[in-house]
Amino acid sequence: MRLEIGNIFIKDIQFGEKTEIKNGIITIKKEDVLTAIGKDEKIKKVDIDIVRPGEDVRIIPVKDVVEPRVKVSGNGGIFPGFISKTDTVGDGRTHVLKGAAVVTTGSIVGFQEGIIDMSGIGAEYTPFSKTNNLVLNIEVQPGIEKHEHEKTLRLAGFRVAAFLGRLGKDAEPDEVKVYETLPLLKQIEKYPDLPKVVYVYMLQSQGLMHDTYVYGVDAKKIIPTFMYGTEMFDGAVVSGNCVSACDKNPTYVHMNHPVIEDLYKRDGKDFNFLGCVITNENVYLADKERSSSYTAKLVEFLGADAVIISEEGFGNPDADLVMNCNKISAKGIKTVLITDEYAGRDGSSQSLADSTPKGDCVVTCGNANQVITLPPMKKVIGNPEAANLIAGGYMGSLREDGSINAEIQVITGATSEVGFNYLSAKGY
Repeated sequence: MRLEIGNIFIKDIQFGEKTEIKNGIITIKKEDVLTAIGKDEKIKKVDIDIVRPGEDVRIIPVKDVVEPRVKVSGNGGIFPGFISKTDTVGDGRTHVLKGAAVVTTGSIVGFQEGIIDMSGIGAEYTPFSKTNNLVLNIEVQPGIEKHEHEKTLRLAGFRVAAFLGRLGKDAEPDEVKVYETLPLLKQIEKYPDLPKVVYVYMLQSQGLMHDTYVYGVDAKKIIPTFMYGTEMFDGAVVSGNCVSACDKNPTYVHMNHPVIEDLYKRDGKDFNFLGCVITNENVYLADKERSSSYTAKLVEFLGADAVIISEEGFGNPDADLVMNCNKISAKGIKTVLITDEYAGRDGSSQSLADSTPKGDCVVTCGNANQVITLPPMKKVIGNPEAANLIAGGYMGSLREDGSINAEIQVITGATSEVGFNYLSAKGY
């Protein structure tokens, strides 16, 4: 599977009389965005805003962030199972409006949406303070059930991102990157002297608003399976969950997966990257045992010498992480775990809900319980009162002056468990 990614660098997004891209600037006619969303009887009202890096703006509560992309050649289209047919994607050529994003917000869906500050200390914790964001503030009809509410916002974000992405189909990219994984035996033969590495990608799928979709299928309904890394770049895996904002993988992150990108960069240099095994995170013990056993079987079948395992979320999924580690290690395959921590506000509590002595190589992406005070912003898009309800906040988090005192758990992407964040370790 070979995919070319053509990045078109976006410097700004503006409103205008015509929707187009010119000289790195996207001009948007508001009516075109509403047309892209389509007639949805569940939507009562849509407000459309543009926010840029450095502006005195807060978006709350954030549901999803999506990057505009378009298939130029190859199988299928962007967001298969939602916007496009369920053809296998990940080959050919895809153009990306790099530096642009579609952000969905509105009344709170679950209690675990997040905050994006475009300036101030909060902006230092979220990667989406650096993107030019088209914000869809969607108000749904009264009485809409929460799963339908989430679906309405999710599909609106995908439709608008696909609409904007199509603007770049005929544009000349500023750069082109190539990613390729050969069929298994040929891939092994290509670098026979390098250690063979597989990425085990745990997808949030606990249900109750904890959903991730694979080619349109809820991940809780799948058994672990193999995927080419390039499939992620075309939107084969998308977010539909409302887990804690700090370690949730928005759709944008699935499409710009830093672990997969780094594995491709080092493929043929430090190791032989064979591909990805996606697996789910389950509620019941029997389901956890089934998925972890199947995951271990798959990576052994692929002939992996080592695996990288990342999780999404915390608490219950820690058990899945540990099971995957134990069962893969038992087969003589080395493991590296990527997670974040909920170690208490003073950092002295147990970091994970489960542990294992075999987890002796772990990368932490930060302590989500760290407390922060976000300054007031001149403009707030969405509902500032959500600060009192979302995970990491508390009743009284939103202060009279508009500032917010809460754990960094409330910030979208603050402790991303695939490393799509800005926290780092410092040695002394």
